[in-house]
Amino acid sequence: MGYIIMEQIHAILFVVSFLFSIHPGAQAIGINYGLLGDNLPAPADVISELRARGISKIRVFEPRPDVLTALIDSGISVIIGTRNEDLEALASDLSVAQSWVETNVVPYQSSVNILCISAGNEVIPGELAAYVPGAMQNLDSALTAANLAIQVSTAVSMQVLAASYPPSQGAFSAETNPVMAQVVAFLASKNSPLLLNVYPYFARAGDPVNVPSDYALFEDTASPVPDSPFIYYNLFDAMVDAAYAALEKVGGTGVEIIVSETGWPTDGSSEATVENAQRYVNNLIQHVSSGAGTPRRPGKDIETYIFAMFNEDLKPGGVEQHWGLYYPNLVEVYHANF
Repeated sequence: MGYIIMEQIHAILFVVSFLFSIHPGAQAIGINYGLLGDNLPAPADVISELRARGISKIRVFEPRPDVLTALIDSGISVIIGTRNEDLEALASDLSVAQSWVETNVVPYQSSVNILCISAGNEVIPGELAAYVPGAMQNLDSALTAANLAIQVSTAVSMQVLAASYPPSQGAFSAETNPVMAQVVAFLASKNSPLLLNVYPYFARAGDPVNVPSDYALFEDTASPVPDSPFIYYNLFDAMVDAAYAALEKVGGTGVEIIVSETGWPTDGSSEATVENAQRYVNNLIQHVSSGAGTPRRPGKDIETYIFAMFNEDLKPGGVEQHWGLYYPNLVEVYHANF
């Protein structure tokens, strides 16, 4: 009997040691599941493909019932966005937020792991920006009233910053600072993350003379960029840390960043090639999964969502239609090493 017990203990210890041997960053990668296409596969087929690839996190831009139903008991976690056009109503009337939660969260919360609700996407700066803090507060109140411990945030682009180079000079612009200060105060009080959309592609495409390709693509040949006391070996880390510097300047030192979008297009410009996209995404996965963090936040997993699942033909022409890892028939545009 003692021998059997010892064998069971050894088996348990083996499993535990195996679990702890898995790198902490292994679950840090997710994918954006956009739906602006008229030829996309059924959500059930998409979720099946994601499960087969071992992708355990997705982000959706609106609470589509067919997508949420497909996620039931899938083991895939989700960030759910509100539509930008709903922000004014959500901010103005608590009952609207309560109805939104009752319709889009409560029916699914017991069988779908809802990580976060994003109040809009990239509306700061802009005419809808002023509604974001109120929408976040009302959504949080509605979730609390429903006894749901789900975080609330908003997704912003790098356009909220007045400066991002060097990263230590990162600061919110005069236009965005009043709203971002409210957003950051809310996030800090709730221990919730800021969702940040980070695109080295646009920096490279917009200024190829001063933004080297290898620095944008995480290549080992990139020349390091000093920003005392830190050194940057890729543009992704520099952009994330510029946002961290901006957070610190408005009292958000403890606010974490989730990279809610990043990727590289495969067509539509000279920089947008399949080769560059594959290099960027696979180097990104390796970097994020290493658990190294950024120079300003070393050793912290950077939860990151690749943009995007599909090439979406209802978007504007050019690069906007060519961000997908997959064609609509679920054939890979290129292989990503998940």
